[in-house]
Amino acid sequence: MLKSFFSMREAPTAVRSAISSAVLASSLAVMSFAQEDAIRFVPDVYPIGYVEQGSTKHIVLKGANVTKSEIVLENSFGQGIGMSNFKFPTKIAPNAPVTIEFDMDFSGMDGQINPVVVMVGTDGKPYTAKLDGFVVAPIFFGEKMFDAGYYKANEKREWTFYVWETDKKERPDLSLSDEAAKEFSMKAKNVMVKVDEKGKVTEGGKIPAQKITLSTKGMTRTGWELKQKSLRKIVGFKSKKYPKATPEVLIVGYWKD
Repeated sequence: MLKSFFSMREAPTAVRSAISSAVLASSLAVMSFAQEDAIRFVPDVYPIGYVEQGSTKHIVLKGANVTKSEIVLENSFGQGIGMSNFKFPTKIAPNAPVTIEFDMDFSGMDGQINPVVVMVGTDGKPYTAKLDGFVVAPIFFGEKMFDAGYYKANEKREWTFYVWETDKKERPDLSLSDEAAKEFSMKAKNVMVKVDEKGKVTEGGKIPAQKITLSTKGMTRTGWELKQKSLRKIVGFKSKKYPKATPEVLIVGYWKD
């Protein structure tokens, strides 16, 4: 039945849309008759595929209410970052199709992602839809997390690491983001590096890279940071070659009183 749903190219658009919705709802109901009350989506995990860091995508999820009762939705949102502008039906009849739409911004993401969309009924019951994708970052960091240890506000710290482009063909052009430049400074040196099988980076190879020395101007502790001991600072960078990319590293540690 699902095969016919995905192959009705010869039907007029309006007819194909109506038939598709009916077939999808019916198919899902048959597939899920033994399951608990749910909204079921096809496919079970939506394939986002490979996307570039900093890009945006409009996503449409299609499924059905496979229960024998009407579902009334109150809200829909994403678990994780980047999801916004949700569109969803407030009422879904038994065995009726359902479409959830939203926009996804892949800024601040890198590598494998598994977002979850949550729909909440007026009775408080949650329904979920899973997604799967991979965010391709144009710039690769030899290290992305650094330890500040026990840190007192405005103390000096310094870390050195290497960055290169993911395709290893050209040298990146990183500089600090305007926000990061308030608390950090950086020096960049052009080098050639090699990476062994264990991920160890050494100079003298064939990969064009930047050797970055990141220094604190003195990290400050304000607002919500005053209420906790753990230190967590995201240091953002920018690139003229890749203006949509969001390269960043994480500084962790503990605040000294």
